Amino acid sequence: MAKKIKTIAGGICVPKGFQCAAVSCGIKNPKADRLDLALIYSTEPTVGTGVFTQNEVCAAPVRLSSSYLKSSEPRAIIVNSGNANACTGHQGMLDARTMASLTSKGLGLKQREVQICSTGIIGVPLPIDRIEAKMPELIESLGSDGDLAARAIMTSDTRPKSISVTVKIGDTKVRIGAIAKGAGMINPHMATMLCFVTTDAAVSKAEIVAATREAVDQSFNRISVDGDMSTNDSVIVMANGAAGNKTITRGGAGSAEFREALSSVMLELAKKIVADGERVTKLVKVCVRGAASKMDAERVARAVGGSQLVKCSWNGNDPNWGRVIHAVGYSGARVKEELVDIYFSGVLAAQNGMAAKTEISKLSAAVRKSEFSVGIDLHLGKGEYSLYTSDLSPEYVDFNREEYALNRKR
Repeated sequence: MAKKIKTIAGGICVPKGFQCAAVSCGIKNPKADRLDLALIYSTEPTVGTGVFTQNEVCAAPVRLSSSYLKSSEPRAIIVNSGNANACTGHQGMLDARTMASLTSKGLGLKQREVQICSTGIIGVPLPIDRIEAKMPELIESLGSDGDLAARAIMTSDTRPKSISVTVKIGDTKVRIGAIAKGAGMINPHMATMLCFVTTDAAVSKAEIVAATREAVDQSFNRISVDGDMSTNDSVIVMANGAAGNKTITRGGAGSAEFREALSSVMLELAKKIVADGERVTKLVKVCVRGAASKMDAERVARAVGGSQLVKCSWNGNDPNWGRVIHAVGYSGARVKEELVDIYFSGVLAAQNGMAAKTEISKLSAAVRKSEFSVGIDLHLGKGEYSLYTSDLSPEYVDFNREEYALNRKR
């Protein structure tokens, strides 16, 4: 993170004019006292935008939220965990609208000023009555504790994911806060993840849209845990201008600083998602260079980062560059085997498509760490691309098998 961007405590409520709250509705388990409904609210008008899953099968709240953004600016986000409200038919859409309606009436907003998000099990009707019963308490408890919202949106996450930063735009200090959730079904583009970003920067509509898409492309579209793309992925950004800076326009003064800060916030959360992947033990950055084009570099990075064989070798602390180069070969990129070099955290494993003379103990030491990088140089051009991925463990299989059994009993 650049020196001019300073990390501060507080999370999503750090920017001026934002509040949040969370309560327990018993959505996942009526007998469990677990936070599972969160509300994020701007006391001031905003400009905002969203980026959603590219899955052709998408949840009711995704369809509704994206339609609302076409005609209104968001002032609030209502989000539940424990139930995805996906593949729930007409009733699912009615329930999503009810969530928006309850929120808008409680806050004195228009219904289209509310974004709706859900995450959890697919194909099970949303217990909207439990949500409705808790809405007054949720709205009455609005405050500045961003950690509550971060915990309420968790599903298989083992820890909340939150960040807040400050950056100077001209002479004005602006703040950006964000929370995210995600651990499984993580794969570009987007993942089974939610991310909500607030900022008190004054930003034009065109700039917030462009900056958000750029930031998502540099972060959440560059992570992979298990190769699955969810039905509910959503990134929603709201800017209310409470900092009082001169409005940042697309390509204008302050745009570069704002975009760098926004991208850094999303990238940090994206890395936290991969590091908290379901039963993963490694956070791995795959860096490709020397490709004939950027597209070819991306193809190679995604092939290596998504290979189950490669990920299993990492779990076993095995610097198996042979599995890496085989993924390079089937990636669809232009490749000359005799030119490919492969590194583990800068330690040369393969040179000119053949085993390097590096001692195996040095390579093993590199991949034994909980965080390491895999460098691939194709020596064919200037194309570069990188993404974050993880290993694949036996415990991942056990966890998801057990989750399936539990969900069927509910």
